[in-house]
Amino acid sequence: MTTTTLAAFRAAVATGPQRPMLVYFDSVVTYGDVDRMSDAFAAALTDRGFRRGDRIALYLQNIPQYVIALLAAWKVGAIAVAINPMLTPREVSKLLDDSSPSVLVALDELHTPELAEVLNNSTVRWVITTSASDRQAADDFMRLTTQYDGSVPTGPDVSEDDVAVITYTSGTTGAPKGAMNTHRNVATGGYAYRDWFELGDHDVVLGVAPLFHVTGLTGHIACTIVAGASLVLTYRFDLHSLVDVIRRRKPTFTVGAITVFIALANAEEVRPGDLTTLTKIASGGAPVAPATADGFHDRFGVYIHNVYGMTETTSPVLAVPLGARAPVSAETGALSVGVPMRSARVAVLDEHGTPLSAGQLGELAVAGSQIVPGYWHNQAATQAAMRDGWLLTGDIGYADDDGWYYLVDRKKDMIVASGYKVWPREVEDVLYTHAAVLEAAVVGKPDPYRGETVKAFVSLRPGQAADPDELVDYCRSRMAAYKYPREVEIVGVIPKTATGKILRRNLRSGET
Repeated sequence: MTTTTLAAFRAAVATGPQRPMLVYFDSVVTYGDVDRMSDAFAAALTDRGFRRGDRIALYLQNIPQYVIALLAAWKVGAIAVAINPMLTPREVSKLLDDSSPSVLVALDELHTPELAEVLNNSTVRWVITTSASDRQAADDFMRLTTQYDGSVPTGPDVSEDDVAVITYTSGTTGAPKGAMNTHRNVATGGYAYRDWFELGDHDVVLGVAPLFHVTGLTGHIACTIVAGASLVLTYRFDLHSLVDVIRRRKPTFTVGAITVFIALANAEEVRPGDLTTLTKIASGGAPVAPATADGFHDRFGVYIHNVYGMTETTSPVLAVPLGARAPVSAETGALSVGVPMRSARVAVLDEHGTPLSAGQLGELAVAGSQIVPGYWHNQAATQAAMRDGWLLTGDIGYADDDGWYYLVDRKKDMIVASGYKVWPREVEDVLYTHAAVLEAAVVGKPDPYRGETVKAFVSLRPGQAADPDELVDYCRSRMAAYKYPREVEIVGVIPKTATGKILRRNLRSGET
């Protein structure tokens, strides 16, 4: 087993250069093509003085150039900085200030006058634009790969402990922090997906997660490379395009936010037979309600396997084994997020850091070769998150006697109503069992008598109807008196991050 994703890529090129690696709508790029193009782009970087340890920011959607630029950065020993293409120039400026890249690769449509102004006040000295379509004439990236075609970079080989990517946390509870995902971390995540879901060079990975996110990094790019598989990209999530690609390219594995699978399950244009080849599905980043998993399986005959991980764990640490179904907690009604994956050690700790026994509620802590060494230039945040080699996740949960782990909720999202603890996820899972509910999100609302009260935001399925009082009564009949929501607000869309995490702070502040 190779120790870096770059070494695994070179091995895959050596054994099958003509195998398809990247499929983007009607274009297919082989392993040999990706190797040649990333060599050329790496040589171009070197020619402009780009060196080991320098940072290159990637401000791109899910297109082949993302993977090629990432591999090129690694070939010169550099660090990629993954930037969410949905961020505004003002938000991008904060990440550039934090990571100090000297090169930015950006979609041409994102290279706006506002971004140019931000770049003038940054460390970026070279902007390379690229297109999501076939507009080759105005594509700096493609011109460089053509100009330097045949060149081989002479940079030093990366080591396991070198930082591969600075991946920013979602910032759902505060300012984003730059997690330093090392080459060991990324490779470990890729192999974990490969081995857990039994992937090989015959598999086709469907890229529904954003590549800038840690799930896209390990669950799409790294696992594709270490398995020698091919990766199907569709620019960004669009239901019509996704269905078309599934029908034509017949993917076998994917991992993504549960919102993707909710959209598929509720789309009239999707036929049960469309997912015949997609037999291995995983979902992480947001809770999977039992009713959602059951409904998807009833329609398509495919089970959604829970996967648990974080940016700081370089994605997967817990997962439901292939072929198994997650048990449901008798206490909360939540699906288990799985058992520890390859090389991961998981514990439940009390507030003093003492390990707890099965059934006891505490904070999940994780250790292993996929855990980042810390945050980029943020020692205070690193010290707060790490304790004696363990990463404190901020997630509250427990393990049962059989080693299955259950999440209750985020530590910071707990609601205290009249002195009682209420976990939003438990209320959301009850709401998901209502036939009219498409998505649900629960937050605490200040209350002069109870301290906090429970409020739910709900979006409805197309063609379904329900009023707030009906949903309050539905929960009241199924939950303890202190848990059920006293207020339900019907909204068109639940606000989420690009990776499907609910933006509870937006709901608390009224930004729906």
